[in-house]
Amino acid sequence: MQNTGTLKPAPKPHPMDPTAGKPPAEASPPRPAPPVHRPLPLPVRWALLAFAVLCLVLGVIGVFVPGLPTTVFILLAAWAAARCSPRLHEWLWYHPLFGIMLRDWANGGRVSRRSKWNATIMMAFCAVVLYFTAPQLWMAAMACTFMSCVLVWLWLRPEPQYS
Repeated sequence: MQNTGTLKPAPKPHPMDPTAGKPPAEASPPRPAPPVHRPLPLPVRWALLAFAVLCLVLGVIGVFVPGLPTTVFILLAAWAAARCSPRLHEWLWYHPLFGIMLRDWANGGRVSRRSKWNATIMMAFCAVVLYFTAPQLWMAAMACTFMSCVLVWLWLRPEPQYS
C-alpha cells in the first residue's frame, strides 16, 4: 500500500474537557464522567432546575459568608442538576472549585481534610457568636449540640486518596 502523505487532523477536544488546551505532559489523568439519570416530566425538570440554581447561588454566597455552608448547597445543586439539566451538571462536575468535592462525594461520600477543618472552624465561630447573641442560652446550646453531631458525622467520613 502506498502512503499518500496526508494526515488526519486531531479531533477537536470537548470544551468541558479538563485537559483541553494543555500539552500532553501537563494533562491530568482522565476524570470519571458525571452520572446520567433518566429524564423526568418537564414541570418536574423546571422545578428541579429552579432548585438547582437557588442552591448554586446559596453555595456561591456561602464561599464568602461565614456560617453559610457551601458544600451542602453545591451537593444539592448537583443532585438536582443531574436530574434536570445535564449541561449544568456537567459544568458543576468539571468546575475547578466545586467539581473536586462532587467527584469526591460521588466516590464513596469522601470529604477532604481541608473541608473538614474549614467546617470545624466555621462551626466553632458560629457557636461563639450564638452564645453571645442568642436570646436564651438553651437555644445556643441546642444549636451547638446539632453542630457537634454534624461535626462528628463529618469527621467520620472517609477522606479522598489523591495520588
